[in-house]
Amino acid sequence: MQVAWAGAPRKICLSLSDRASRMNRLRARPRRSSMAPQLLWLALGLLLASSAADAATANYTFTVQSMRINQLCNSTDIIAVNGQLPGPTIDVFEGDEVVVEVINASPYNLTIHWHGIMQLLTPWADGPSMVTQCPIQPNSSYTYRFSVAGHEGTLWWHAHSSFLRATVYGPFIIRPRSGAAFPFPVPDQEVPVVLGEWWSRNVVDVEKDAVMSGQRPVESDAYTVNGLTGQLYQCANETFTAVVQPNTTVLLRVINAALNTHLFFKVAGHNFTVVAVDACYTANYATDTLVLAPGNTVDALIFTGAAPGSYYMAVQPHDTLSPSTLATSEDDSTATAILLYNGMPATATPAMPTMPNSSDTTTANDFYFGLRGVAAVVPSPVDVSMTIELGLGQLPCDSTQTSCTGNSFAAAMNGVSFRAPTEISLLEAQFNGNHTGVYTTDFPDGVPPNGTAMVEGTKVRSLPFNSTVEIVLQNPLAVPAENHPIHLHGFNFFVLAQGLGTFTPGNTSAYNLVDPVARNTIAVPTGGWVVIRFLANNPGMWFFHCHLDAHVPMGLGMVFAVENGTTPGSMLPPPPDDLPMCKPGPKRRHQEPPPPPPSPEAKVPHLSPPERPEAAEDPARGGATRSGGDEGQRRSVLYLYLLLLGLGLFSFG
Repeated sequence: MQVAWAGAPRKICLSLSDRASRMNRLRARPRRSSMAPQLLWLALGLLLASSAADAATANYTFTVQSMRINQLCNSTDIIAVNGQLPGPTIDVFEGDEVVVEVINASPYNLTIHWHGIMQLLTPWADGPSMVTQCPIQPNSSYTYRFSVAGHEGTLWWHAHSSFLRATVYGPFIIRPRSGAAFPFPVPDQEVPVVLGEWWSRNVVDVEKDAVMSGQRPVESDAYTVNGLTGQLYQCANETFTAVVQPNTTVLLRVINAALNTHLFFKVAGHNFTVVAVDACYTANYATDTLVLAPGNTVDALIFTGAAPGSYYMAVQPHDTLSPSTLATSEDDSTATAILLYNGMPATATPAMPTMPNSSDTTTANDFYFGLRGVAAVVPSPVDVSMTIELGLGQLPCDSTQTSCTGNSFAAAMNGVSFRAPTEISLLEAQFNGNHTGVYTTDFPDGVPPNGTAMVEGTKVRSLPFNSTVEIVLQNPLAVPAENHPIHLHGFNFFVLAQGLGTFTPGNTSAYNLVDPVARNTIAVPTGGWVVIRFLANNPGMWFFHCHLDAHVPMGLGMVFAVENGTTPGSMLPPPPDDLPMCKPGPKRRHQEPPPPPPSPEAKVPHLSPPERPEAAEDPARGGATRSGGDEGQRRSVLYLYLLLLGLGLFSFG
C-alpha cells in the first residue's frame, strides 16, 4: 500500500530548540503603537482564551496493586495499574497538561516513567528510580505533572524500578491538537497493539534470583498482545480480536513493552506503511514485517483490501545474541491476536503469516536502516563528541549476591558499570549543588584501552546548556554480544548513520543530514554502530541506558547531567512538595496519601479497538477527567464578541 502525504509534513516531533525558537519569536513580536489600548487588551484576552481552548489538563489516578490472573494453566499474582493489563491508556492532545496521581498500594517500591516524553523543565516527573526521584514507597503516593507540548503519536508509560515493568505499563497516545491533522490520510480506525512478555511467576523474584546468582534471568513463558497470549500456546485463554471494516485504512499503534526481547510483528495477508516511530513522523516506509526493540513504538497503516476473512497478527522473538548458540528463545513461541473482517464468524480459522527465523538479522537491519524521517534541521556544529562502547562481561561476585559463585554477569559503557545511588537521587544532588559522595563527573568520552578492567561507579557526563552532542555507539562483536536498544531520557535524537563493523572516526560522508529519522530508543546492532546527535537544552539528570531490563542492574547505563542555562526559563525548577523521600521518616515534603482501595480479584480484559475520534471531540479518555478545553472555548467566543465590539467602537468613535 502506498500512502501519499497530505501536503508538506509538519515537523513533529519538535525538538527543544524548535520550542525555544517559538517562544523567542513570540516574545520578539513588535507591538503596534497605533492600536487603541482597549483593542490591545481585548486582543490579549482573546489570545489567552484561544490558548486555553487549545490545551486542557488531563487528570488520571493510577492505583498500583496486586491482582491475580489465570493464564497458561497458572494462577499468577502480578502488580498492575487499576486492575488492568495493559494498564489504562493515556489519551490526550498535543499541548495538554497531564496530571497523574500514582497511589502505590503494592508491596514494592516503584516509579513510573513516561517513555519518550521529553519533560522540558519538568525533570522531577521523568521517573527513573534514583536518577530523578526516590521511589514511591508502599502506602504512599506521588503526583506526576508535565506537558505534552511538541509531541504527537504513540508513546507509552511503564514502571522504572526492578522488573515491575513486565506488567506495569500502558499506551500513551498524543493526538494532533484541534485544527491540526495527521500528515498522512486520516485512518478510518485505530488499534493499539501492545506487545509484552509473560512469566508465570512473580517477576520481582525473577529479577532477584538473577541478581543474587549473577546470572541472566530465566526466559519468559510466553509473549502477549494486549495482555493476552493468543491461541497457539498450551492452555491459552483469550485472544485479542480487532474487528475491521473491509476496504478501509487502519492505524496500528504498535508498542514493544517486552522486558528483554526484540520482536517481529506481522499480519497475515497485509502489508504495512510505517508513518511514525517513537512518536516522530517518518517518510512512508513499506514493509511486510515490523521490527521493534524493547521500548520502540511504530505507527503503521494497513489497508483492509484482502479477501474478507480472519487473519493472525503474530509476534515472535528476534534473538540477537552472538554466538547464536547462546540464544534460548524458541521459534515456535508465538503470540497471536486476530484481525477479523466485519461480517465474518469469530470461529473462522485465521490465516497465519510466514514469520522470519528468530536469528534473521538481515530482516531486522533492513527495517532499522531503511527508515527515513522528514526534512529536518540537524543541530550543528558539534560541541561535545563522544564514543561509547557497549560491553557485556563479568565482575567478581559481591557479598550481597548470596547464590553467586566466582563471577557474575556485568555490563558497562566505556568500561564503567553504572551503579545508582542509594541515599538521594542524582537530580536532587544536582539541584542542591552538592554531589560529593553521590556521583562523580568523570564519565569518559572515549573507549578505554584494550585490557582495561571494568569498574563500578556512579559517573555522569556534564553537558553545557545548549551544547550539541554527537555520540558514536559502538557494539563490538565480542563473546557474548547482543543488540542493545539504547534509550535516552529527556530528548529525542537524530540517527545520522548506522552500520555493521567498526565505525571509522571522521567518516561523516555516510551521515544523513537531510531527513534522518528521529527516535528516543535506538537498536545498536550486534557487531555494529550507530551515530546519534541531540541538542542538550533541557537541564537535569537524564538516564542513557539499555532498554533490555536484564542489563540495567548489570550496569549498562550512564547519566547526562545537563547544566543550567542563564535565563529563568533554562534553569532547574525546585522539586515538587510531594517528591518521594528515599527512606521512611518524618514527612519532609509529603501529604498523606488517600488509603489504598481493596485489592480486586481481576482478570485480563478483552479489549476492543477504540472508535475513531472526530476532530471536534474532547472526551474523557482512558479514565481521565479533563478540564480547561470547553471553558476556554466559551471564553474565546466571549472575547471574540468583545473584540468585535471594541473594533466597532474604535471605528466609529
